This record gives sequence, C-alpha cells and structure tokens, in this order.
Amino acid sequence: MNKGIYIATLESNSGKSLISLGLMRTLLGKTAKVGYFRPIIDNGQPGEKDNHIDTILSYFNLDMAYEDAYAYSRSEVVQKRNEGKVGEVIDNIIRKYKNLEEEFDIVLVEGSDFSGEGNVFEFDVNVLIAKNLGIPVIIVASGKNKTKENLMGSLQMAYQAFVNKDLRVLAMVSNKIEMQNLEIAHSGMNAFLPEEVGKFAIPLLDILSNPTLKEIMNELNGKVLFGEEYLDNQTGNFGVGAMQLRNYLNHLKDESLVITPGDRADIILGALQANVSTNYPKISGIILTGGLIPEESILKLIDGLSQIVPIISVEDGTFSVTNKIGSVKSNIYADSIQKIETSISTFEKYVSFDLLLERLINFEPKGITPRMFQYSLVKRAQQAKKHIVLPEGTDDRILIAASRLIAMDLVDITLLGDEELIKEKIRTLGIALDLTKINLINPSTSENFKDYAQTYFELRKHKNINLDMAKDRMSDVSYYGTMMIYKGHADGMVSGAAHTTQHTIIPALQFIKTKPGVSLVSSVFFMCLEDRVSVFGDCAINPNPTAEELAEICISSAESSIAFGIEPKIAMLSYSSGSSGKGEDVDRVRQATEIVKRKRPDLKIEGPIQYDAAVDLRVGKSKIPDSEVAGQASVLIFPDLNTGNNTYKAVQRETGALAIGPMLQGLNKPVNDLSRGCTVDDVFNTVVLTAIQAQGI
Repeated sequence: MNKGIYIATLESNSGKSLISLGLMRTLLGKTAKVGYFRPIIDNGQPGEKDNHIDTILSYFNLDMAYEDAYAYSRSEVVQKRNEGKVGEVIDNIIRKYKNLEEEFDIVLVEGSDFSGEGNVFEFDVNVLIAKNLGIPVIIVASGKNKTKENLMGSLQMAYQAFVNKDLRVLAMVSNKIEMQNLEIAHSGMNAFLPEEVGKFAIPLLDILSNPTLKEIMNELNGKVLFGEEYLDNQTGNFGVGAMQLRNYLNHLKDESLVITPGDRADIILGALQANVSTNYPKISGIILTGGLIPEESILKLIDGLSQIVPIISVEDGTFSVTNKIGSVKSNIYADSIQKIETSISTFEKYVSFDLLLERLINFEPKGITPRMFQYSLVKRAQQAKKHIVLPEGTDDRILIAASRLIAMDLVDITLLGDEELIKEKIRTLGIALDLTKINLINPSTSENFKDYAQTYFELRKHKNINLDMAKDRMSDVSYYGTMMIYKGHADGMVSGAAHTTQHTIIPALQFIKTKPGVSLVSSVFFMCLEDRVSVFGDCAINPNPTAEELAEICISSAESSIAFGIEPKIAMLSYSSGSSGKGEDVDRVRQATEIVKRKRPDLKIEGPIQYDAAVDLRVGKSKIPDSEVAGQASVLIFPDLNTGNNTYKAVQRETGALAIGPMLQGLNKPVNDLSRGCTVDDVFNTVVLTAIQAQGI
C-alpha cells in the first residue's frame, strides 16, 4: 500500500505550491491523518522557518512538529555532496520520512525548489529521493514564456528520467498556461504519456503571479510611511512617475504601483486622488525613491485622508528600484489566505484526482473526521452552485466571508444594504471582493420592491396587513431577503450577525413556512471534535419542547445527520440513564423516545441517557450494557434550550471543537441564523451549509 506522494518539478517558480495546497486539501478529505514532508528546504536566516512548511502546517493545522517536516537545508546538502556523503543524506531522509509514514495515513512529500546554489544537480537528487522512498510522483512544470515544444520536451525528459528509475508517475501537470492554450497543453501531454497517467493543465493566474506590496517592500528593504494594513495589496502593473501629473494620470492602469522620487508631492497627491476617483483606476501603492521623504505639510495632508494605500520609502534610486521590482517573484505565505484559497479552488477546478487517489489509497478510513467533514461540505457545495442572500451587507465579518466564498467559487451571493456604504466598507477593509461577481441590492430602491411588497400584502392581508405596512416590511433586509427566496430569486439566506434570531426566523415562518408533515422549526450544530463529528440538537431555537416536539426535533436531526453523511446513533439526553430516573423532565424524554421508536423504527435510539454514557464506551456499557447506541452516539438531543445551548458552548470552548451551525431544520427553503458573536469562519461554514440544504437534501 502506497503511503506517500512525491511532488517534483523541473525548475524554480513552477507553481508547485498550488499543487501542494490543492492536493493536501484533497487528501485531508479522503483520509483521517495526512503528513507533510520536504526533504530539502531553502536556505534561510537563523530562526527563520521555511515558508512552504509554515504555510501548509498553519493553514491546514496539521498535528506535527515543524522540525519533523524537513531533513536538510540546501546548503547542507551541497556540503554533504562535496564531502562525498550523498548516501548519508539519503539515509537520513528515508529515516525521517518513515517516521512520518508510521504516524500518518499518507504523507505528501514536496521536492526542492531549484533556487540558489546547487540547482545543477537538484533534479537528479529529487529522482534519487523519490526512488529511495518508493512512492509515486507528480511532475509539475511551468509553461510561462515557453513554446509548446520547449515545455513538452522538458516534461518528456522528466517523465523518462523517473520511469527509467522504475518510479511510477501518477500524474503530470502543465502549470501557468495561457488560458487559450490549455487544450494545446493537454494534447501535447497525451502525445507521449500512457493513458493511466493523469494529465492536467492549469492556467496562469494574475492573483498568484503578481507580488504584494509586502514582498516588494521586503525585497527593497523599504520603510512603510502609511497604509501598513494594506501591504497585502497586489501589483498588477508598475511605472515611474517622472512626467508632469496631467500626463502621468493617463498612464495609470488598474492596481498600478506608482514609483516616484520622494519629493514629487504632485505625483504622490495626484495618484492618491486618482485612487478614490471613479474616473481613474485604483492604485496598489506608492514607492518613494532616493530616500526622500515628503515635506511635513504634505505628510500631514496625507495622514488626514480617509482612504490610503501603502506608501513606502526606499533608499535606492528610481532606475535601480524599477529594475528590482520587475524581478520580484510572488510567493504564498501562511497569512496569504486569499492566495491559498485561490490556489485550492483552482486546483479543484482543473485537476481531477479522485480516480488517481482510488488507485493510490486502497483502504477505507473508519468514520468521518472533522477535516473530512469540512472537505465534503465544500465539495458538495461545488456540485450545484446556489445563490445565497446575506442581508447584513455592511458587516465586516459578512464581507470578509463573502470574499472567501467568491474566491473559492462556492456560491453566488447577494448583499443587501446601501450599495455605496457596502462599497466603502469593502474599500476600507482592503479585501479583494470582486464586485462584478456579487449582487448589491438596496431593498427600498430595488426594481423588485413594489412586487415584493404586493406579494407580502397578498400573503398576509388575512392578518390585517395593509399595503403600507407591507412596504415597510419589505424595506427591512430580513423580510426582503426572505422574499427573494420565496420568489425564487435566491436559494437560501444567512442572517443574524447583527440581528436577533427572532428577526431572522419570523419572516421565514410567515411565508416560507415549514415542510409538509413538519410542525416545528428546530436546529442542529455539527460539532467537529478531535476524532469525530457529532450532531447536537436543539441548541438554538426551542426553549422547552414537549415530548412530541422533542420527538420531532430528534427525527429532523437524524435526517440532517444522514443527509450530511453521518450515521445517526441517537442519544436522548437526560440527567439519568435507562429506567432508573424519576420525575417530570426525565419522563418527558422517555416519552419522546417512545414516540420516535413508534414513528421511525428504523432509527437507532437510546433514551433517557446521560451525556457520559452516550459518548464514552466504557461508561455506556456499564450503565446500558445491551445498547447499540450507548458510548457511540453521533446525534445528541438535549431536553431543553438551556441545557443544549450551554453544553455546545462548553464543549466548543473547553475542547477547541469547531461548532458549525446552527443549521435550521424543517423550513421549505433554507434560512439559517448566525450568532451576533459569530466569527468569519462561522459565516463561511453556515453559508456552505445553507447552499447544500438548497440542493434539496
């Protein structure tokens, strides 16, 4: 059984990081534990971590030590080679890899980068390492600035080098290909590769190719004067501002980096003004050359501006700085979240590894881990893209989450609120949210306002609602968003970051209404614990459910569990287990359990049962020895809101578990409620859940 994959490249700047990020996400969705290993890392400053390792370990939160993720630095390998100790290098690499192989289900091994001294023999070293580790290889090459003949010649040479060493090439990736040439790259690989080898072509993306202001500043040893919080701005173009302002403005392009001597106040102020003008493109930043700083009065003027971009002072002259900027390479760092998520979504769009992984991984992991669960959510959302409306369009968390969702191409999004205020918020936050990919709607001025108000009037006139009252309701973002769903203009809604649960749910109850046969709206949280995912219900909606309502919550929660790939083993929680307890509360749980058994005899259920007996196998077997649920419950139904809400929060805080939800159950169309204390991750996960619900689960 193969327990590793080796990613090899032919050159520097091949875009290998995109493959590593995408493949790591894929592997974590298939197996419980994935390790990461770089046999040879780049030379760094003392105490400086390797960027590749730092990015992978931190983003995917891998449970492994940094020191275990590599064997040697490049300079150490060169020294060992010069001393005739290449065998010692290989032996140590094998030892460190085998340690990881014993600990993890599969290990992703990333080859070296071909940068710095020693790159002449680097390809042969990568072949040698892969051969000695005995794992299949994915070969990556960049097509940037290459002819088809040059690229295919390099790939064919690399393929033969690995095959001649009796290594299995799992796949080949032509990366950084111009979009119009993707099919040409495919046909080129098909011409010499056997059918069983995967062949993939990935386009060149500006967002991954263009350096950020932070990367440029570090290369130039610059000093930030203003806009430090926007150093992640990316540069699309750069040019020197040496001519008069009226002429220079005509040369600005979108995301331009302005390079100008520090005493050119006219260029500096003119570029900043152009950045906020609707008549000129946005700029990414300003580099002030020659070590010159604007006069105090100019600095004071800039400091008082409401909108700013990074302004960086450097010591070198304009000519030298321009040449250096042109050679800066873009990298992906641990905090480059947008680049990371763009890399992953691009990989998933252009690379189909499922069949290859089936050949590679010939075992079935037991149960479902949190990482596998989250991966499955994203994959399911991508299967049928849905349109989700977010009524709280000016909330920072909503906007940041929306940018992530759009970057990963998971859903279509409508933001409700004042359009100019939303745009201003996006600019202020400095997030890369492409306004061409989202809908902005101000309910009061929308083209559908009158139709929505009339519809609401017709639906609620029996409740003494008149047309003026209906118009007032449709001015409210929660009512307007819910009406979008009712009219089929959106598939689902997520709200609650700035509104109460009642404000979110009441419109849905008024005209979305519950599913046939369902009388109660309830909720579940998906609790992603260290080694499993449990379903908690109801922890958000119903304060004191009756026995009949508790039974309905149970059945709805079981169906949600099944829909999301979790086998329901239901524990009806109480303060006593089995038949020992007496009292009104425990009797209510006992009665609810009997109702569920009568209505759904197919479900595995135990109740009443205490929490420890439900989740701890030893305790469960001691208290209810013949139960098929005790000690292994996956769906936990709480007797009331007080118990459920406090328990889910206690578990979340004390164990570090990720709580995804609440997800509302029982409505005809999905509407989900956020906590007002929600995080960006909460918003992201709830939107993904809502999109999956909208697929008709």
